[in-house]
Amino acid sequence: MKKLFFSIASVIAVVSCVSNQETMSELADRVFERAVNQMTLMDTSLSEGEYPRSIDTDGNLVKSNSKWWCCGFYPGSLWYTYEYTGNEQIKSLAEKHTSRLVLEEMRQDHDLGFLIWCSYGNALRLTGDESYKPMIENGARILAARFSPVTKTIRSWNNPLEYQVIIDNMMNLELLEEAAKMFACDSLATIARTHANTTIENHFREDYTSYHLVCYDMENGTVAKKQTVQGYADESAWARGQAWALYGYTMMYRETNDEAYLNQAVNVGDMILNHLPEDGVAYWDFNDPTIPQAYRDASAAAVMASAYIELSTLVKDRQHRKAYLSIAQTIIRTLASDEYLCAPGECYGFLLKHSVGHKPANSEIDVPLTYADYYFLEALLRYKNLK
Repeated sequence: MKKLFFSIASVIAVVSCVSNQETMSELADRVFERAVNQMTLMDTSLSEGEYPRSIDTDGNLVKSNSKWWCCGFYPGSLWYTYEYTGNEQIKSLAEKHTSRLVLEEMRQDHDLGFLIWCSYGNALRLTGDESYKPMIENGARILAARFSPVTKTIRSWNNPLEYQVIIDNMMNLELLEEAAKMFACDSLATIARTHANTTIENHFREDYTSYHLVCYDMENGTVAKKQTVQGYADESAWARGQAWALYGYTMMYRETNDEAYLNQAVNVGDMILNHLPEDGVAYWDFNDPTIPQAYRDASAAAVMASAYIELSTLVKDRQHRKAYLSIAQTIIRTLASDEYLCAPGECYGFLLKHSVGHKPANSEIDVPLTYADYYFLEALLRYKNLK
């Protein structure tokens, strides 16, 4: 397999060659105008209690109930679209689809962070309406109750035979960190930081690629096995897993100012740069032997773009700042191109094409995914808000 390599300097050089006919501001205006139309179209296909998930192999919209881990992303995308555009119709849709998320009906695992913070968290941030707070507090406490002082982690999947922790869980720590401040509950932050520290110790290889899954012994907390369930192989670097790690440790540094988290984010970020193709959109697994014919994953790319933008504001080294912002620009421009951005009225209202959910299970391959849209819009907003 041909290795794809980006040095810090080469990332900047690649971006300098990208056409500047459309400014990033113009690009964002175009995408959010598209988002208004697409998100409104999506609403027409959803009954009460239904949320968008993907499109199946026959071209049909796949919907879910609120137990699917992705249900917070469509409301969150609506809130982001309202934030950018100020469109009151979109705000009404955001309120409607957020209020339909009821804790008692939700998936009861680590995904409460995705479910609640993307929807209720953004709702509170943008409206100041304190009626959203109880959902955030209750969700954070239920998530924290999954913490084990033996393994020093928050349990991910509800397998009664194994104590399973996936790298995705780093994303759910933001709910705990924000709730700790919001409700003056230091124990929530302590749990988040303990989980993040244990994950540094056990999830990463020497080259800073991450396993997807680590199973712990429930009796003594030792590591029982390591796997990459949704990737090419156990020892491969599943792209979205690397994106979760980059985003998660960038967020944890923002929340804590702990240099260990910044160092981890930088090391993971530099590792990812060494595996990206020229247009910035990651192959679904960095070690797929069919590269460059392998599938791309727009969802991983969107998460990476958002994380790189934030990380560019946190690192002190000027070259790193430029490289991270440059690769984020490249990813955004590629995702905003006709190759990835759904045409108006297509894709049932999704924004992005070409994501990969779970290739080893032959599930959601080369399709729109609701979290790709969410992090793409977040990346555009973060870019707009750069100072």
